[in-house]
Parts: sequence; structure tokens; C-alpha cells
Amino acid sequence: MSSKVIVVTGAGSGLGRSLARRFASEGEAVVLVGRNISKLEKVANEIGAEALCLSCDVGNPKSVNQAFSKLMEHHSTIDVLINNAAVYEPFLTKEARPQQIVDSITINTIGPILCINAALPLMAKDGHIINVSSESVGMLFPYMVTYQAAKAGLERFTEGLKYELEADSTNNIRVTCLRAGAMYSDDISLNTEPEVAARFMAATAAVGLDLRNRGISHVDSVTTVFRAIIDLPSDVDLPVVTVQGRKP
Repeated sequence: MSSKVIVVTGAGSGLGRSLARRFASEGEAVVLVGRNISKLEKVANEIGAEALCLSCDVGNPKSVNQAFSKLMEHHSTIDVLINNAAVYEPFLTKEARPQQIVDSITINTIGPILCINAALPLMAKDGHIINVSSESVGMLFPYMVTYQAAKAGLERFTEGLKYELEADSTNNIRVTCLRAGAMYSDDISLNTEPEVAARFMAATAAVGLDLRNRGISHVDSVTTVFRAIIDLPSDVDLPVVTVQGRKP
């Protein structure tokens, strides 16, 4: 079988890095997209010369267009687009810096939409788009309401996009929303001040979310779910997938 061209946003760390490693090891042509080019190049050096690195701020239309124009110089089609890039930072609305709010919405919601807009002209007729959402959408989650709203917007967009593409008889592109639970890796950490982190943990515990004792999965394990989605037979659809970690 010929290799697939798989574009992974947020590929410099965490789940994105693990996805890039796995797909490259399985012979796929991986395109690494992210803001930190040095991180992308480090991953590319790990997985081999077939990987293409594209510096891109997914929330910036000009940056997205430039990245996908560069992609076209190397690949004529895209088989899979995985919108994984995200920012996850707890804060109270009244304490937030305006840029924190803007970043959460632009990267978590607008970014995937911009990438899809740029990618669709290049998508293979039987391509697949996977938008990574969050289990937090369906629960009360203090300090994360902007993040939740952004991911909820992405889920609603994913549902509408699926209808748009199914109404277009010129393609057979599938769309999947993957609701991800807690994950860990050696390079994932909570990006916030210790005092805010402590208040965040206390607030979540107060509503019944014991983050220290909930199930959590390693990012390498979660890549298996993405592999299964991509390998679905053509007559099978998987609009929504929920992935949760198990307690040890």
C-alpha cells in the first residue's frame, strides 16, 4: 500500500509528537506543523528525512496560508489532517489577560477551521479530517470555561462540516471529532503559575473532579485510536470518538 500524507498540527510535543513518531515508523509521509520550528526539527530528526516541518501559527490566517502553500511544493494531496494544536491554561475569567482569552479561542477553535480551509483544496477524495476536542466540554470544569467554550465551538463546527462535505458529491472526505481525556507524556506540563494551579486543583475538587486520581493515558497509547480511525473501511463512519484514560 502507498503511504499516506498525514498533517499533524501541534506536532512539536505531547500527543502531536507521538502521532508523528508513530505514523513515520509505519511508513507514512508526515507533515509536522507548529509554532516552534526548533521543536519540529527535533522531532523530524528523530523520525527521518521523510518528515516535512512547517512553521505555522494556526490562529493566524497568513501563517496558515503560507504553511500550506509550502506544503504544496512537496505534496500534491493530503490524505489526513489532524487538528491537534491547542492551548490548555486554567484561569478565571475575571483574572484573565485579554491575550489569554484570544489565544484560547483562536488556537482551539479558529486554528482548526483555518487549517481545514487551507487543506480542503488539497485533500484526497477519500481523505479524513480529525479534530481533537476535549472531554471537558461535557462537564463542569472550573477555571477552564474559555477552553471548554472553544472546544465546544470546534465540536459544533465539526458536525456542520461533516454535513457540508457529505452534501458535496465530488468527494468522500470523512470528518471525526475525537474527545480526548487526560493524557501524559514527558513533555506535558500545566502551563500556569503555582498559586493559580493550586486554586485550580481545589476548585475542580470542589465540584467532584479529583484530577490527581482520575484515569489518565499515555499519549503513545492514544495514537492507536488515531490509527484505527484512519484505517476504517470506506463504508464505515465514526463521527465522534471519546477517549478516556483508565486508572492504573
